[in-house]
Amino acid sequence: MTFRTILLATAGVATLGGGSAAIAAPKHRAASSGGDRELMEQVRALREQVEALQARIDQQGQNQAETTAVATAAKAQADTANQAAAAQQAQVQTQLAQQSADVQKQLDKAAHPDKINFKGITITPGGYLELAGIYRSRFQGDDIASSFAIPFPGQSHPSHVSEGRFSARQSRLSVLAEGKPNANTTLAMYGEFDFQGAAQTSNSNQSNSYVPRIRNLYGTIDWNRGDYGLHFLAGQNWSLLTMNGKGITPRNEVTPPQIDAQYVPGFFWARQPGIRLTGDFLDHHLWIAASAENPQTTFGGTSAPTGVVAAVNGQGLGGATGTITCPQPNSPASACTVTIGSTTQAAPSGSFQQFYNGVGSSLSLNHVPDFIGKVAYETVIAGHALHVEGFGIYRTFSEHFDGTQSNGSAHSFGYGGSVALQVVPKLLDVQFSGIGGRGIGRYGSAGLPDVTFDREGEIHPIREFMLLAGATLHATPKLDIYGFAGEEQEYRKLFDGGATGLGLPTANNTGCFTEAPTTLGSSTCAGNTRRIRQVTAGAWDKIYQGSFGRAQVGVQYSYTQRQLFEGVGGMPQTHNNMVFVSFRYYPF
Repeated sequence: MTFRTILLATAGVATLGGGSAAIAAPKHRAASSGGDRELMEQVRALREQVEALQARIDQQGQNQAETTAVATAAKAQADTANQAAAAQQAQVQTQLAQQSADVQKQLDKAAHPDKINFKGITITPGGYLELAGIYRSRFQGDDIASSFAIPFPGQSHPSHVSEGRFSARQSRLSVLAEGKPNANTTLAMYGEFDFQGAAQTSNSNQSNSYVPRIRNLYGTIDWNRGDYGLHFLAGQNWSLLTMNGKGITPRNEVTPPQIDAQYVPGFFWARQPGIRLTGDFLDHHLWIAASAENPQTTFGGTSAPTGVVAAVNGQGLGGATGTITCPQPNSPASACTVTIGSTTQAAPSGSFQQFYNGVGSSLSLNHVPDFIGKVAYETVIAGHALHVEGFGIYRTFSEHFDGTQSNGSAHSFGYGGSVALQVVPKLLDVQFSGIGGRGIGRYGSAGLPDVTFDREGEIHPIREFMLLAGATLHATPKLDIYGFAGEEQEYRKLFDGGATGLGLPTANNTGCFTEAPTTLGSSTCAGNTRRIRQVTAGAWDKIYQGSFGRAQVGVQYSYTQRQLFEGVGGMPQTHNNMVFVSFRYYPF
């Protein structure tokens, strides 16, 4: 019997029973009272049964809802557990793959060691073989290192012709020898050499017999004291001005990654002999260093007047370039002669070493080192590595006044800083650097002059600034794409009513873009260089990396602009488009 049937039967009985009682009551009240009570008891019993049944149905619904909720929660927990198990399994597989790769690397390293052990010293060879292709829209006569002294059409006939050549001269060899006399001390010697040197017989006609040259050659002592350390370096190395990528440590210099061996204008650097002392503190986060480095002066604008010597064989002779001839090495100046063009004359006052290249070289009269100080701090912020540097440089320039037994000097300062940041870890790196001051020209890639002279021969440092910005995108583990922009600019330095100094307003610039039919001279394009700037971009693709080294190919394009100081005929500027292609093999 269903719940609905019971309800209908109950309602019917109640209605009939109630009605009969109402009709029959007057006639049969006494006779039917017993039957009515029995019927009412049956209805009451039926109602109780219906209520009990309804309660059971409600309880079953509640139990079913609770069962459904429990089942849903259990399913959700099961799904979460399955997802966690899948993620854990994927993590385990990744770890196993990484461990397998690490094991394979260790096996490869054991089978093909990259270091040599000799009498307790660890020797690490390095270097690469390069074949580079070079194209310039204006002929400059440069090899793999660009001079950035772009000729104007009115200064050079060849500048109307483009330039193309191959070169293997940037190929490089290096060796690092390290030893540990005790647990806290490391001794090391590092040498790095390429083939961009040139002897008197070097040429590109047949033998291409260019000679090796020193890039870096120095020794170091490192004392590690746990959360701090001391480091000493002596020899030829990158200048302390050069940006570092890890603290202030050698072999971690941050150079623009392009093919051009002269790098980018705005990048300040030098490789020169010197000594350096460095300390690192705060668990190797803070670095402080000071160096004394080999001095050298470059000259521009008005040349030293007659009777003033600031360099031997070159700028000290009014800016001319000549050849020094001496009967034997270390001869006194009185025994030597200087040939400039077709004229031969006595060598400048003073003595010098004939061991220096006597053709086109200039040895300035410096006697005080360049002093440089640098502070660097590096940390990691939310997974982004940050390296910050600040530095200063102090320089001294010297000259001698013939016949007076007197010397002159000038002093200058420069200051700047650098920042390197991992914008996106392992994907995008950016860097910024800048320096300003006086007498800092030779430290820039463009090689603008340090000093100039007034009419009396007094030496004066030139004000200048350099800026560089760049970014490198690690697009894939094998492909890097980079872009850089840099600028070097000098300010006018005038004396004697604008008649001497740098950037003379009377300089004749009217013929900078006019090619003479016969010979060219600088008299119609005589302005000094005011600014050199460049934008460059390129890419490196590692086509092989494994047990037998690494091979990569690269391409670089650069647009370089040279601008002169304003003179008669305006402020001319010219440009050069350059393309470099490189194949390199790193066997070590």
